[in-house]
Amino acid sequence: MKGNFLEAVIGFAVLVVSAFFIYLAYEASGEKIKDGYILTARFEDVSGLTSGSDVKVNGIKVGIVKNLSLEEDYSVKVELLIQDKCKIPVDSSASISTDGIMGNKFVAISVGYSTKKMKQGDEFEDTKSSLNLEKLVDKFIAGAGNGNK
Repeated sequence: MKGNFLEAVIGFAVLVVSAFFIYLAYEASGEKIKDGYILTARFEDVSGLTSGSDVKVNGIKVGIVKNLSLEEDYSVKVELLIQDKCKIPVDSSASISTDGIMGNKFVAISVGYSTKKMKQGDEFEDTKSSLNLEKLVDKFIAGAGNGNK
């Protein structure tokens, strides 16, 4: 009888610890930004960027990538969900950046100086696409193979 009680207590402890780790994983997922306003940006290349990727201003997360869609001209329209408390000046720019050399991609917003702020549905005028390391290496190898110096 004592053995069954001890097994039940250990089983309960395992369930509690498992629930705690599931909670931590949910909190770390970055999907907790639910309210805010949508801004859009158009990029030529978004390699490595996905829905749920971070949107950062000066290294601080202020939103998430809500949606990515391919346009008729083959540019990519990126919808950004920005926290209501973060007001972005209209002359700001958006670029795709990386955490470290091989880290996760995110949208980095470089804040402008205008006193006028962007609002729901506005689009960034100035954008910079993702730097694709593979393409650069391919170009370098192709150039070296042609005898170019």
